[in-house]
Amino acid sequence: MKKNLATRLSRLGEGTRPSITPAKSLPITWSSVFAFDSLADLEAVYQKEAAGHIYTRLGNPVHDALQEILADIEEGRGARAYASGMGAVAVTILGLLRSGDHLLADTGLYGGTYQLFNDLAARFGIAVTFADLKREDPADHLRDKTRLIYLETISNPLMEVADIRRIAAAAHRQDCRVAVDSTFASPVICRPLSLGADVVIHSATKYLCGHSDVMGGVVVAADPAVLEEIHRAGVLYGPTLSPMDAWLLIRSLRTLDLRMRRHAQNALALAGFFAGQPHVGRVFYPGLSDSPFHDIARRQFSDGLCGGMLSLELTGGKAAAERFLGNLEGIKFLPSLAGYSTSVSYPAATSHRGLTKEARAKAGIGDGLIRVSAGLEDSADLRAEFTAILERV
Repeated sequence: MKKNLATRLSRLGEGTRPSITPAKSLPITWSSVFAFDSLADLEAVYQKEAAGHIYTRLGNPVHDALQEILADIEEGRGARAYASGMGAVAVTILGLLRSGDHLLADTGLYGGTYQLFNDLAARFGIAVTFADLKREDPADHLRDKTRLIYLETISNPLMEVADIRRIAAAAHRQDCRVAVDSTFASPVICRPLSLGADVVIHSATKYLCGHSDVMGGVVVAADPAVLEEIHRAGVLYGPTLSPMDAWLLIRSLRTLDLRMRRHAQNALALAGFFAGQPHVGRVFYPGLSDSPFHDIARRQFSDGLCGGMLSLELTGGKAAAERFLGNLEGIKFLPSLAGYSTSVSYPAATSHRGLTKEARAKAGIGDGLIRVSAGLEDSADLRAEFTAILERV
């Protein structure tokens, strides 16, 4: 019988070691290279006829353990880990697309992803179209050379939710693959491969780590052949995750289920709190019943959880945002997210600063938009802190 997620997160990746007293915690293999007794052994490992490692850019025992956990919890057929979330996105695109191919991307993506896709279009001749796949039919934007559709499970920073099953069905009718960045959700809340996606990507720096002390990226695929295409690019371009960071991610994954549930509970409580505040014009969170994405979130996400991220639009614009950020005390102003303590960010100057003002406006990222990453604190304390901040806005 397959065990539930919390049990698998606690036990996977430990492997079997040749000892009657194996270490409780996975050892870190601090080696860049591995030795062979013969040319025949070298060939056997290269040809995958024997278990072993060659060079840590190609893989390491700690990577193996991490990837075992990731593939299982995302319900995939294999996983690979890289040195950053953007590294994972880049090798996915470089592995799956060629010059002349067409990439269809959803609007509402992380700003760095926008910039990457535009750079790839200019450098490698990959055609890129951005379309609102949450509201439009993907079939209207597919071309003969469309090879990949790219979207986020929960969009950054407006927390919009795309219907992954619908998009995947449209893509597969035209022999097109679907890649989903599921950083904001984590596999506790959504498993895109089970909804028809071909590839799922995470910035492991965020919730998979959860402690703001690791940089990492993850790719999980439903088809091992697709994963091999991606990893071939990973080996060539070399965004290798260090063994130490891989080990720290394994440590963090043990508590992912517990952490994500608390993040989501606090985010829902804060979203309801902000919705009733006089200086707040709008709150963006799919867990709110009046969100236009509430129904699809309830169908697509696990246990009614809608993630630990939310955004709010201050009615006073940039001046109000500056006062809001200037009055923070225990809550930190950070250009990142998903740590154990609550933080806030200003997308116009951080995650989406690479977009023009016009592009930000078109994406709905106003000058009064504040993004909140709900941490693990007591929710009553958080409401009290934000009350004091809003009184000074």
